[in-house]
Amino acid sequence: MKISVSGIRGIFGKDLTLRDVLKFSKNFSVLINSKKCVIARDTRPSGHMITETVKAGLMQSGIDVYDLGIAPTPVAFRESRKYGAGIIITSSHNPIEWNGLKMVINGKGVNEKQLDTIINEQNPSKSKIGAEYKIESDYIDDAAKIIGRISDIPKVSVDIGGGAAKEFSSQLLEKVGCDVITINSDFEKSSRGPDPTTDPLQELVVNTKNRDIGFAFDLDGDRLVIVINGEKKNPDVTPGIGVVKALELGYKNFVLSQDTSISIEKYIKQKGGTVFRSKVGEANVAEKMIETKSQVGGEGSSGGFILSDFNYCRDGILTSGLIASIIKKDEFADALNFMEKYHIIRDKVEYDSEHHDGILKVLHGKMKEKFGAVETLDGLKAIVDEDSWALVRKSNTENVIRVSAESNSLEKVRNIHQEIKDLIKESYEQIK
Repeated sequence: MKISVSGIRGIFGKDLTLRDVLKFSKNFSVLINSKKCVIARDTRPSGHMITETVKAGLMQSGIDVYDLGIAPTPVAFRESRKYGAGIIITSSHNPIEWNGLKMVINGKGVNEKQLDTIINEQNPSKSKIGAEYKIESDYIDDAAKIIGRISDIPKVSVDIGGGAAKEFSSQLLEKVGCDVITINSDFEKSSRGPDPTTDPLQELVVNTKNRDIGFAFDLDGDRLVIVINGEKKNPDVTPGIGVVKALELGYKNFVLSQDTSISIEKYIKQKGGTVFRSKVGEANVAEKMIETKSQVGGEGSSGGFILSDFNYCRDGILTSGLIASIIKKDEFADALNFMEKYHIIRDKVEYDSEHHDGILKVLHGKMKEKFGAVETLDGLKAIVDEDSWALVRKSNTENVIRVSAESNSLEKVRNIHQEIKDLIKESYEQIK
């Protein structure tokens, strides 16, 4: 089981059981001051069982449950602003055998302190049993107001990936004026895996060769990957183009996670904006946004873009509409060309989780010796030069160590990436 501010995740029936789900749901109930909680789930086969268990844990603790059914994470986040809390039954982009819980208080993902409450045994005060209600969301209408009507009718292909975005993404894009083709609508017939950042998206690539843009979602609709002219783009392009729209709307302060492309930071600064960096993870980006009074956040590795006036989470569905509204403008092409001068490699290495802390401790010294100063905001980040960096950190969502590197030289980033992996291997050999 993997527990972090990104959610509680595990292989269902193996290291995440219904007993765990019941415990975490009951513990979460003590944080819900409104006594109301929105529930949503993605399309995983285990979702229904877990949903009913979550409801039982909350209702037993006196919480009224407002069920959206199968609905994307951004929709549940939006509704939790109204009701006070939310639980989404999802493990986002993880393999199908996984599932989990993403918990929300007042429209924001839980922080470290709230997570401690959720994982440690609580004793909710006895009260009457909560009630259950079915609800629908005004998300599409609300998002359309932010995006506005698109006059030039962009041709858009949407790859649902068999996920929860099915009833939302295409409807929103059509409502704002796009010509939409939808593929992989049904979970059972989807031609690809749950994570669009790693999947080659072959069907969408073929489908977009004569269209303006393609959008691919993960199972819960918070991640978004773009395909243009039959070419899948790096996930950092999503927040990068989102930033173009945000600047057009007049936003000035931005938060980027530690592993987000430096090209986005440079672009923002060139346009007169201010950039702050946060730990990796949606909740960490959102928390830094609140701290710095920033209106916009981005997490490149997950294709994540946050517009706080609408939602305090990665919102792939809203972002697809925002991007569609500018794809025929010069700023879109300019930003894309600027970003594509940079090359980023993301990888993961698998060692037993009991060794992760020891590896990073030894690695810190090796990276300092190799690259000079090392930042420790989130894992270990070396700034190689003004256009190059490397980051090593423990994953929030899997039992792996993540390795990221970027440079404006493809040869250089490959060399940096390999050097870091060699240092990790040396560090592991040293602690064995």
